[in-house]
Amino acid sequence: MNQTIPMRAFLLLALALPAFAGQAYVPWPSTETFRSIQLDAFRCSRENQDAPCRITRSKADALMDHPRLPVICKDVLWTLIETATVSPSNGYKRRDAIDKPARRLVNICAEPVKKQSKPKSPQRSGFPASS
Repeated sequence: MNQTIPMRAFLLLALALPAFAGQAYVPWPSTETFRSIQLDAFRCSRENQDAPCRITRSKADALMDHPRLPVICKDVLWTLIETATVSPSNGYKRRDAIDKPARRLVNICAEPVKKQSKPKSPQRSGFPASS
């Protein structure tokens, strides 16, 4: 009986390993992708027509399930999905509600840049050693 518990744990672990190993690398969306959504949102805001608003919503919705995008980026995308709609009047408040998240999109959703560590400067060896 004592040997069956470790064996069961080992078998359970062996069954779970393929699930972890099967996750493929998903690349970060390109800046052009975010810029395209941004331009469509500006067009939706300006023209107040169904086609650009629908395109904006569908492109933003396609990125909502992206596994690498941070929550703040998805919040901006969600705001665009909610606000990029046709309205009877194309007033300032409607345009601003679409333009504001569209302006933030490219900066907020940009791929984070890893900082390179600076190489250490060489030590000068011309000074006398203190005793």
